[in-house]
Amino acid sequence: MTVEEKAQQVTGAMPIGLLGVHGLVEPAAERLLGQGIGHLAALGMMGHKAPDQVAKAVNEIQRFLVTRTRLGIPAIFHVEALNGVVSPGFTSFPTAIGLAATWNPDGVEEMAAVLRRQVRAIGHPFVLSPVLDVARDARWGRVHETYGEDPYLVSAMGVAFVRGLQGDDPRAGAIATGKHFLGYGVSEAGQNMARTNLGPRELYEVYARPFEAAIRLAGLRAVMNSYSTVDGVPVGASREVLDGLLRERLGFAGTVVSDYDTIGHLYRRLGVARDAEEAGRLALAAGIDVELPIADGYGATLAQAVRRGEVPAEQLDQACWRVLRDKFTLGLFDEPYVNEEPVVVGATARAGSTLSHGLARQSMTLLKNDGGLLPLSDGIRRIAVIGPHAEGVSVSFPAYTFPAMLEMLSARFRGEAAAIPGTEHLSADIPDEVRQLMAAELSAALGVPIDEYVRTAYGAQSLAGAVRDRVPAAEVTVCAGCGVTDAEPVDLSAVAAAVRDADVVILALGGRGGWFTSNATEGEGGDTADIGLPANQVALVRAVAATGSPCVGVVLTGRPMALTEIVDEVPALLYGYYGGQHAATALAEALFGDISPGGKLPVSIPRHAGQAPVYSAAPTGTGYRRTDQDMHRGYLDMPSTPLFAFGHGLSYTTFDYADLEISPADVSTDGTVTVGLTVRNTGERPGDEVVQLYFADRATGVTRPAQELVGFTRLGLDPGAAAAVEFTVPMSQLGYVGLDGRFVLEPGPVQVLVGGGSDDIRLRGAFEITGDPVVLDGRRSYLSQAAVRGSVAPTAVPGR
Repeated sequence: MTVEEKAQQVTGAMPIGLLGVHGLVEPAAERLLGQGIGHLAALGMMGHKAPDQVAKAVNEIQRFLVTRTRLGIPAIFHVEALNGVVSPGFTSFPTAIGLAATWNPDGVEEMAAVLRRQVRAIGHPFVLSPVLDVARDARWGRVHETYGEDPYLVSAMGVAFVRGLQGDDPRAGAIATGKHFLGYGVSEAGQNMARTNLGPRELYEVYARPFEAAIRLAGLRAVMNSYSTVDGVPVGASREVLDGLLRERLGFAGTVVSDYDTIGHLYRRLGVARDAEEAGRLALAAGIDVELPIADGYGATLAQAVRRGEVPAEQLDQACWRVLRDKFTLGLFDEPYVNEEPVVVGATARAGSTLSHGLARQSMTLLKNDGGLLPLSDGIRRIAVIGPHAEGVSVSFPAYTFPAMLEMLSARFRGEAAAIPGTEHLSADIPDEVRQLMAAELSAALGVPIDEYVRTAYGAQSLAGAVRDRVPAAEVTVCAGCGVTDAEPVDLSAVAAAVRDADVVILALGGRGGWFTSNATEGEGGDTADIGLPANQVALVRAVAATGSPCVGVVLTGRPMALTEIVDEVPALLYGYYGGQHAATALAEALFGDISPGGKLPVSIPRHAGQAPVYSAAPTGTGYRRTDQDMHRGYLDMPSTPLFAFGHGLSYTTFDYADLEISPADVSTDGTVTVGLTVRNTGERPGDEVVQLYFADRATGVTRPAQELVGFTRLGLDPGAAAAVEFTVPMSQLGYVGLDGRFVLEPGPVQVLVGGGSDDIRLRGAFEITGDPVVLDGRRSYLSQAAVRGSVAPTAVPGR
């Protein structure tokens, strides 16, 4: 390979200019692909191709690369698929924070296996997911893309996603990309792309843990860098982070791809390089193998620097080798083409709808239910559905879903939105026939309101529509009352009339996830200093509560939303997240008792933005984890505890915890401890419970979490039924970074706490770690094992 051909393998291209109304645009293909290419961005995101049309377009481009370039090397097409393939015609699942609320890694793995078959069907076998950021700041707009605040929960979900997506056979699997390495979810002041202020201990113990778990347990094959700086150095230029930590300490042997326009950021946004060439040199030396989405500091610029001897050829060779290895691993050299048959590709694209519905159901999280207002009776005859999300449909499709991409494109065409990072150049240098194709593809989709598009394309419906379907004999009155944001129209006078005769009022409240759109309350680039429910929505709730009508609050949001101003106004609150195409149906099923909510919060919900970050696993002596020896335990104006704690979630039934057994009582530093208990459904309805196991350990010279999640399992029980649950926890899971920087474990007492939430501890015990201190570098464990050892015979339900 020539230097120029190698330099092309370590960069990407946007395919938007390659295809026109007559197929491949030859001049553009010669210019962009003539010397080969490493990656191509997703073909379905920037237009409106049906799945089989995407497959056909992939084949056309691959055929050019294989037959018309000197080396005949096919490209890797990458795609976003956080909770569904971001392309028209594919099943949409609940967003990641909703998936985390299920506390069901098996369901996430099953979803990812569906995604694997879908991306392979359209020739896009490199997926820019999952997001493995630990998100502890509710101000950050991208919380909904994550699995929440706890490194154990994020690790469990991330490992499951990677296993499902990559599969057992790499030639039939897809490459998963863990992102954003590292500390991206805890940037300064909750602002996207701001600097990350973390010491090396916390960076490794907490924020690197999900990545290391995915690498060690699931063979994660790709990593994407964070846009942030760590200790003043942009991650995209940090050899300490990308090589020293990622490769040497975490054992990563895969490919590092840049987040879009990372190398451009080094000289344009952050000012740590003079120009593109210097930025490229810094990034390659740091360990970024592939520049996405297009060549800036790599490609021809990098080839020239290598020719002049300013960049070691060995660095380029290493990065190029990793890209070629990925292509061989995926089987692209043997079979670069995919099946174009519409029936086959379409059926694969539509798969997973039942699973999506099931995961949306499992995510439903009941925050409060005073007086047992929920579930609602089928006999209710007059229902008012009030609020900005009463008739909304697209609310369940936030950033990193295709409807959100459509809204971003629409806003950009109107001149109302900035571009997603790395795509700023898309409006320039596009041939007329490409513009004609985009217009032909997008005219119908952009020519209708987004809610209408979502109804037609996904079969989704609004909450009001789902309520009508669920209780067809009821009279359902609908009134928005206000918009999502305070900038939108408000008419509270209409609300009084709408709720006057209602037997119950369902308040449809919350945020709006978006992708660089002006009306979003969260999303990429959608950070806010105020995390409370917008003022007009608060006024709406108070106006409804003042009527005396029984009311239920339904909150749709991706990041934690402070509900302090309404929590005492409504007797029941149901948290719905952004649940995808079956969100409204699942909400109605939860409201009327077809299911008992079993979701648990994957994040703490603050009382106020001033608490951020607030999280369960805070070390002893900080946050709300204070002791009776601490003279400062909170704020002057409010409690320091969250409004709703991590792991919280109620049910329509009740569960009893008993029979705690811890064995052995003394555990060696290289041993395991078994924690057993019995959980019984003592209510009158079937329901799911998430059994959560926490440990509390202490260390010499360094603070440890006052309460650390070390295991969980979700189980379903009929009324009166019981199950024996057993957790097996290796001591190597309890390691920490000691005073000398090594990963160690010391002997000492460990407190055991078991319950249905971090603030709902039902059983307590203890064991002792014995022996000498041990160094666990390279021997860290990440996940415990949970077994449900069958059912115990049901007993009579009290009161029956």
